[in-house]
Amino acid sequence: MRVFRIILPASPIGAAADFYKSLLGQPGRRVSAGRHYFDLGQMVLACYDPVADGDTGPATPLPEPVYLAVHDLAAFHARAVAAGAVLAQDGAIAVRPWGERSFYCRDPFGNPLCFVAAGTEFTGL
Repeated sequence: MRVFRIILPASPIGAAADFYKSLLGQPGRRVSAGRHYFDLGQMVLACYDPVADGDTGPATPLPEPVYLAVHDLAAFHARAVAAGAVLAQDGAIAVRPWGERSFYCRDPFGNPLCFVAAGTEFTGL
């Protein structure tokens, strides 16, 4: 079993696609009027605008962060700032009590994200 897609509610979809293109450094692909997919290894990060996709209801942000392991944490921090992410706390990269080097932010649509330096991920083992 594996996770293959994570949905990030975001509206409008064009703004979401632009933000994540800048943040992730890849164009992704539009798969429907309200969905834009980004390939992250064996997983897809999907920006989803329910209204643009013909569904009802607003795009409600996720309640908890999506954690992404990256090889160049400083570069992602700079791209997050440049793309318009809202940094959490003091905004700095820090080593957490559980050993991860990371920073927290929110995308412009309210979804919480955490970027973790690859090799420092805490998995409970």
